[in-house]
Amino acid sequence: MVWTLAFDTSAAHCAAALLRGDQLVAARAEEMGRGQAERLMPLIQEVLAEGGCPMSDLDVIGVGVGPGNFTGIRISVSAARGMALALGIPAVGVSTLDATALDAERPVRVHVPAPRDQVYEQGFGCEPAVPLMRAGGTDGDTPVILPPAPAELAERIARIALTRAPFETEAPAPLYLRAADAAPAKDAPPVILP
Repeated sequence: MVWTLAFDTSAAHCAAALLRGDQLVAARAEEMGRGQAERLMPLIQEVLAEGGCPMSDLDVIGVGVGPGNFTGIRISVSAARGMALALGIPAVGVSTLDATALDAERPVRVHVPAPRDQVYEQGFGCEPAVPLMRAGGTDGDTPVILPPAPAELAERIARIALTRAPFETEAPAPLYLRAADAAPAKDAPPVILP
């Protein structure tokens, strides 16, 4: 039986889910604005222990790649890539948009809240067919859905990762639809002495 672990830190949460085959055996989520880097690995260990799966038995890792919090996405993508490399198993990146649209009737548009009264949006069976960032609000007649609770989001990421794993050839990469809020320093660089 295939074990699939998925986790996500792309928003103000830290979430993980474990599937055995297609059955959910454990899922946890914690709301948090900061601290995902310190909490992710202990949360993963708790989910694995609850599900009765040693890390060495994992077959697939799924990871939320955003769009969302710049630092949060990097935390989970880095963890997934490192774990997959160490275990010799595939890591599959899944967008919050794809996970939200899983099992939704088409056509539908997914909106993920973004900073400054904007949304990340993608249409499934309608426009826009590619992810983009725009001003918030709804327009048109196509139904709009929002992401599920974090534990359910992690479960959906696991389900998609399980189906994509046999075909995945690329390592997960963050899905950024806007530039980082941080900017390079405007001060002159230090003088290097001979």
